[in-house]
Amino acid sequence: MKEIQTLSIATIRSLCIDMINKANSGHPGMALGSAPILYTLFTKHLVSNPDDPEWINRDRFVLSAGHASDLLYVMLHLCGYGLTIDDIKSFRQIDSLTPGHPEYHWTKGVDATSGPLGQGIAQATGMAVAEASIAANYTDGKKIMNHYTYVLCGDGCLQEGLSQEAISFAGHQKLNKLILLYDANQVTLDGGLDLSFSEDVRKRFEASGWNTLEVMDGNDVDAIDKAITEAKKSKDKPTMVMVHTIIGYGSAKQGTSKVHGSPLGVEDGRHAKVDVYGFDHEDFYVPEEVRKHFEETFIARGRKAYEEYNKDFEDYRKKHEAEATRFENLQHLDLSKYIPEELPDFVEGSSTSTRVASGKALNAYMLACPMLVGGSADVAGSVMTKLDNGVNFTPDHREGHNVNWGIREFAMGCMQNGMLLHGGIRSYVGCFAVFSDYMKPAIRMAALSRLPGIYLFSHDSIAVGEDGPTHQPIEQLAMLRSIPNVRVIRPADERETYSAWKLALKSTETPTALILSRQNLPLLEGSNDEGVARGAYVVSKEKKRADLVLIATGSEVSLAIEAQKKLLDKKIDVRVVSMPSWEIFAKQDLEYRKSVLLLPSERRVSVEMLSTFGWGKWAKYHMGIDEFGASGPAKDVFKKFDFTSDRLVKLCEDILG
Repeated sequence: MKEIQTLSIATIRSLCIDMINKANSGHPGMALGSAPILYTLFTKHLVSNPDDPEWINRDRFVLSAGHASDLLYVMLHLCGYGLTIDDIKSFRQIDSLTPGHPEYHWTKGVDATSGPLGQGIAQATGMAVAEASIAANYTDGKKIMNHYTYVLCGDGCLQEGLSQEAISFAGHQKLNKLILLYDANQVTLDGGLDLSFSEDVRKRFEASGWNTLEVMDGNDVDAIDKAITEAKKSKDKPTMVMVHTIIGYGSAKQGTSKVHGSPLGVEDGRHAKVDVYGFDHEDFYVPEEVRKHFEETFIARGRKAYEEYNKDFEDYRKKHEAEATRFENLQHLDLSKYIPEELPDFVEGSSTSTRVASGKALNAYMLACPMLVGGSADVAGSVMTKLDNGVNFTPDHREGHNVNWGIREFAMGCMQNGMLLHGGIRSYVGCFAVFSDYMKPAIRMAALSRLPGIYLFSHDSIAVGEDGPTHQPIEQLAMLRSIPNVRVIRPADERETYSAWKLALKSTETPTALILSRQNLPLLEGSNDEGVARGAYVVSKEKKRADLVLIATGSEVSLAIEAQKKLLDKKIDVRVVSMPSWEIFAKQDLEYRKSVLLLPSERRVSVEMLSTFGWGKWAKYHMGIDEFGASGPAKDVFKKFDFTSDRLVKLCEDILG
């Protein structure tokens, strides 16, 4: 047994050296140091089926230190996920299945896109949340959802503040089926870890409510195996296994930063393979006994577990047919079978903030949509993210749908990504719009991974008032709109808010950011569901022939309609367009876009109480705010910045000369 272990690990390390040398690019350091960790995990513990990489009850593995992707690709090649030797040889090349960092949806067997350090830890935490929540929300749920989530990180991940946000949350929630494997090689890109880091990592995890275990020799497979076995026994805590490794093991430069992110080269590569590993073969060679070893361990174990699960699931279906059907329906995040098409009746003449409208919509859709779970960064009462009469998700109530994420915006966004990567559950998170800055990398990751995260961003303008410029968003909406594959929707009233929620829930591959007002907004006579679904529409038509088109979003739509009435008294006829979503409108056919915008750009005015950045795409003239806000009652802030219908009237008059 020792011989095949030694040969297998040598094969793994040698393939990593070869693929990085051939690409002349990559990070051999961690891959060579962590090879025994992943060998042990995959051959002795991880349960997954390469024949069905999306199997819902598989163990999840997240490579948080995504720069060591070569190691993961080698494991997927040996474990039967369809990666060929030619794919391994195409490492880091255009359109290959082995890109520089692991990409979800791109390479079979990759459970999460990773690389930005720390995000993988938070994504894995979200996966553990999803596993626990799903198991608790079905009768005999552990018969259909019962697996572990593993994550491999390095020193760099633990230096990112995000990691502590996730570690703290996981410990508080007692996510005992989350196991973090820490490659403690004591080296980062710039040099020894002691240049920037001197924490007692075990005490840090213990203080956060984790079990901690330690393996002193990263080449000791038996010790790694024993630690993982022990970690799986935990009943009430997640576990961190600290494995002391040597970065770039086998290289003449091992143990130094020089081997972190540069190819070993032919000479040093041969030294490592032949002199240290005892692996004297041509490049990209895999002994048949190594292939057989992985077939008899990882592949055989996974297929057996898969077959047993499918039999058990059919037995489950006979006892709980409706729940089994629901479970299957939700595996791929599709809620289309549950979302009501018709909007409720709204009280004409009413006025409500869109954050309150969002809370009402959330509760209404929750009654129809199973497994909708979420919360906010400690602002549930302000962003209206709490489900009425809902139960909090806690260690004692895994069935709870209200998640108290704590003041951890970045981790909250990443953990939502993990929940969606897991599947079988839909989620939403919320905070003030200005703090979307804290979440931006997580939103970008959701967009890149094609995950339908829902972000509720309230307090969307200078109308925040007394909290002042630190809490008044200006540039955040432009930032969100700039991210590819993100839909930003800023509803103008209660009706548009319900429509926005419906679009968000229907999405299966695109994140949606709902931008919500603190102040009350009137229910608009012309607002409608179909218009929101098309991104923009005529909310208040001109009387005869439009002289100008006012394009507004959110709270400014009612202001534009107010200005429209005043302009008509001055014999100026304008059209008001509500444009809740640039992204959706841009995808409409040219004929529809022309019918809505009507006039050329020099006859259009954008109206939005935020940065005018980007509005040049839709209009030549703008009424916005391109400076930071001010502290004071909202009405006084509006007055200070002269964001009024009278100013809009004056702007229109000036445009028309």
